[in-house]
This record gives sequence, structure tokens and C-alpha cells, in this order.
Amino acid sequence: MQTILGANGQIAIELARELQRSQPESLKLVSRTPRPVHASNLLQAANLLDAKQTTKAVQGSRIVYFTAGLPPDTELWERQFPTMLRNALAASRTAGARFIYFDNTYMYPQDERLQTETTAFAPVGRKGRVRAAMAEMVLSEMARGEIPVLLARAPEFYGPAQTQSITNTLVIDRLKAGKTPLAPVRDDRLRTLIWTPDASRALALLGNTPDAYGQTWHLPCDDERPTYRQLIQWASQSFDHSSTSVRHHVLPRWALNAAGLISKPVAELRELLPRYAHDNLFDSSKFKQAFPEFAVTRYQQGLALIAEEFRHNQP
Repeated sequence: MQTILGANGQIAIELARELQRSQPESLKLVSRTPRPVHASNLLQAANLLDAKQTTKAVQGSRIVYFTAGLPPDTELWERQFPTMLRNALAASRTAGARFIYFDNTYMYPQDERLQTETTAFAPVGRKGRVRAAMAEMVLSEMARGEIPVLLARAPEFYGPAQTQSITNTLVIDRLKAGKTPLAPVRDDRLRTLIWTPDASRALALLGNTPDAYGQTWHLPCDDERPTYRQLIQWASQSFDHSSTSVRHHVLPRWALNAAGLISKPVAELRELLPRYAHDNLFDSSKFKQAFPEFAVTRYQQGLALIAEEFRHNQP
């Protein structure tokens, strides 16, 4: 049996679909209020802050995926995230299960340096320090060697359905609503974004590749790396906007900082703003060399799929 902890997020939903398609064994979805992705899914309600509930949820698992998320609330992250991960690791150890940790890039330097699996952590802000500490916890478990462990890291998302990211919120969701798209801080710096279904397909592939364990992996991204200006142009064309020069606004850093004084959601994003002043160069060549048959979704393909889904869902 394979088990997904934190099974209601977009990555987890896409992961469940891929495991259902590619793996013959049973699949358990675990969260406080789990919802089936397929009729055959096993559902287990559990609070990952509770060690006993987590151990019970993981019992009988061969592979465990930690994809749990929390709202972007710094104090919540500091209070809950390390405990959730610690309980998940202990439960997997008790079950003798392989463990896959889905990670982000908050702990990396927020500048133009190329980000590889060996990039040293240099977190900016409290949420970055939480994610750095959690990654170190997983690396320590990996070094302990009692169970097979791997760490899979992804940059900022873009994607279909309810994908939550700055890019989806400021560009894609605004185009869906007929509003002018926005670019945070600058529109002329290169971005590396990951298509959420690609991230989930890659997680499933790594989790079911025994030789992948004991390593950190960057999940696969399109290396074209558009600027926000280019991404907005492509997205607008996908949504059938005929203009060759799509109007958009840049939200300068000072304006976002000022907005954070009166808006808690914006305030929670302020520690990420330095990365948008620089090229974001996330390198996934290790994965592509190890899995050359994996087809990475190009940005224009992904944006076209989002637009197609949007049109299909219109009344």
C-alpha cells in the first residue's frame, strides 16, 4: 500500500491520480477530512499533529508521501510543521515504510545563483527557516539509514484547477476574471515554475524507483524560463486575447510592503519578495538525466491546458 499524508492539496490530488494510473497496489489518502480521488481509494482521517493518529494512518504502508501543507501563516508554520513532519517520519520508521518528502525552495538564497541539489541553505525570513529546519530533519533521517528516504524539491507552482501560487493568483486567476494581470516586483526577470501535474508525476516516479532513495532531487521544470512579461503574453494568448501587446501592471516591492501593513495574507508573502527582483534559476538536470523519457510540460502547453479547462467549465 502507498499512502499520501496531507491528501487534499493540488500536488496530492495529482499524485493520487498518477499512482492510481501507474501502480497496481492500494492507495490510502490521509488528512483531517480526506476526500477520494478515485472510488477505490482508502480514506483515513488523521491529525498529523497527533503521533498516535499518524502512526495508525501509516500502518501497513510500503511507501509514504509527505505532501502536507499549511496556510501561509508564519506562527502556524513554526508551531505545527516540524511536529507534523517528525510524527510522519516516526510513523514511517515504525511501519518500515519508504518516505518521500515533498519540499519547496524557501530555504535557498533569494538571488540569481543557479539552484541545484547541492545549493547551501540561506533562508530569508521565518518561514524559510522553518523549511530549512524541516529539510535538515529529513536529511538526518536519510543519514540514519533505518528506512529509505528521499527529498523532492519544487519551485513555485503554476497549474490547473485550484493550484495556489503567486503566479496563478496574479496572472492566471485575474485573466480568468477578465482583470489586468499583475507581476510582482519586476516583469523582466527569468522565472522557473513547475507545472503541478509534472511535479506529482515525478513524485510518483521517484517514489517507485528504489535507486532514487538516499538523495535530494529537483523536480523537472521547463528550462525556457520566461519573464513575467513573456508569461503574461502567452497566458493572454491562451485565453484568446487578440492583442499582441497585453497590458499588465508591475507591483513594486514598496507597494507590496505597504500593503502588508494592512493585509495579513500580503504580509505573509513579504519574505519571498527578494526572489522576484532576480532571475530564478532552478536546475532540474539531474532528474532529466536520470529519467530521460519523462516528458516535461512546456509553459505554452500548460497555459493552453489551463485555458481549455476554464472554457470547459464555463456555464
